[in-house]
Amino acid sequence: MNKFISLSQRFSYRPSRISIDTLRFYCDLPHSSLPRRPGPLAYYKGLVNQGKLQHDPCQEKVAFELENLLGRLKRYEKDMEEYHANLAKWEENRENERRRLLMEEAEAKQRGVFTPVNKSRTFFRRWMTRKQPENVEPGVGKWVSYLNREKKLDALVGQRPTAPPAPKGLYLYGNVGSGKTMLMDMFYGATEGIVKHRRRSHFHEAMLQVHDLMHKVWKSQVEEKSLQSSISNWVMKLPFDTKIKEWLAAEERYQQEMQMKNILPVVADKFLVDEQGQQKGARLLCFDEIQTVDVFAVVALSGIVSRLLSTGTILVATSNRAPRDLNQDGMQREIFLKFVDSLEQHCENVLIGNEIDYRRYIAQRSIDRDHYFWPLDRVKIKEYENMWDMTTRQSGGQVSSQTIPVMFGRTLEVPESCNGVARLTFEYLCGRPVGAADYIAVAKSYHTVFISNIPVMSMRIRDKARRFITLVDELYNHHCCLFCSADSSIDDLFQGTEEGALFDLESFQFETEIEGGKLRRDVLAEGSVSSGGTQAGIISLLSGQEEMFAFQRAVSRLIEMQTPLYLEGVPYLHPYFQSRQQSSDVQ
Repeated sequence: MNKFISLSQRFSYRPSRISIDTLRFYCDLPHSSLPRRPGPLAYYKGLVNQGKLQHDPCQEKVAFELENLLGRLKRYEKDMEEYHANLAKWEENRENERRRLLMEEAEAKQRGVFTPVNKSRTFFRRWMTRKQPENVEPGVGKWVSYLNREKKLDALVGQRPTAPPAPKGLYLYGNVGSGKTMLMDMFYGATEGIVKHRRRSHFHEAMLQVHDLMHKVWKSQVEEKSLQSSISNWVMKLPFDTKIKEWLAAEERYQQEMQMKNILPVVADKFLVDEQGQQKGARLLCFDEIQTVDVFAVVALSGIVSRLLSTGTILVATSNRAPRDLNQDGMQREIFLKFVDSLEQHCENVLIGNEIDYRRYIAQRSIDRDHYFWPLDRVKIKEYENMWDMTTRQSGGQVSSQTIPVMFGRTLEVPESCNGVARLTFEYLCGRPVGAADYIAVAKSYHTVFISNIPVMSMRIRDKARRFITLVDELYNHHCCLFCSADSSIDDLFQGTEEGALFDLESFQFETEIEGGKLRRDVLAEGSVSSGGTQAGIISLLSGQEEMFAFQRAVSRLIEMQTPLYLEGVPYLHPYFQSRQQSSDVQ
């Protein structure tokens, strides 16, 4: 118990510098408070020498590959800064020339309108109101005009500057607990101060952000008023006849429509670059737990990741499967194969080929049993309640309900919370139509989460089991301190009951109704991705083997979340403490 008291006291403040014992790094740690971080290889060897990690030749090999990539990134960052400077000049010159060409065409048309010969004016009026030939499709004239203008621009301004060749990224795959995420995070932490535009995303959060961006981009494209006003601002001030201004406005609209025809490249460009659009420098995406759980994931991953890779973004990704084994159900096979080809072209595939779950290994040597209370008998329930009382007293606040914001303008009611600590039941979190967006909101808002009455999972509650796995993923990704009361030990949670084993999942279906039913349907209603006729939108059709991976990952992470090594990182890595530190830095 004394160990927990000292840990809880450390949660009441944010230390000024990061502990060398902490394994996992995240993007939003402030620059000013951190010393220069070692590269992934040096950091890995340091943890092995301290006895924090057991040496593994597969892990050391991956750390060596990541160290080499880090060295190449430094040179690439400088090359990309120069490239983006040249690109900005090229785009400015091209736009100026494009408008000049438009003005020349408009002046030629204007001269035709105001010629003093009445016969010519009558001819022009007939020309303006002429009928299109029956065999010419609407828009063909604009298309030909657009292509001719683009060819002239290529001759005047030259071709678009060529981006420098990007270093190949790494795609890390292997068994649960083999160290993929740990090594990727070591690498990501070492890139701070080297790569300006970088992002670390987990699959669930990334897909939700893609949904949100698609919705915003789609909304902006259908709002004709804003498009019309942006065009008319400069066109309507020109000294031309109304007919000529209308022609110019139509040409400008066609130009913008051509640029916005494909929504995924637009979303990809917004996904990595900040809101101010500062694109100078290299771009790095670290993507944890790549999956293809449904049609939307296949299409979105293919479109966005392929776009990022083709524009020079470096990808470091983790997954349980090799790229070509991701899509076991064969969804959107043609699109998926293009995605895999792009991955293999821009990334080295690296198997972490050990069979050891190192989270379990570390836990066996040093585990804090005060965080997981089982079975649900009178003694353990009392211990769990005492832990809640102790934690809330130490937080120094009053326990009350709180409404927290969720993505897409929604909210979630948290019945009991107090200064970054929250208590919820399994049924409240996993027995209702909530999903990843809600779990992300909880994980970001509370550094310590109590979850009570977790049952043994069975086929009867398979949807709740899948939600619980997503919940564990997000609490782990945001480095929350987790307390649980449960029916069984962690190892037995997913073993099934007399109602049937949970691993018999050939017909397993799961969806988060809020995201899958509402958001995906709304965003994709006019797109090329259909809901497949389901009542609530796109659903995940996951094979039994995929669920095996998910259950094993959840067990492995629940075990790691009890270890002192993990718990020591909470006051350094959780967003609650990081935001407080950033606020104090500003003051």
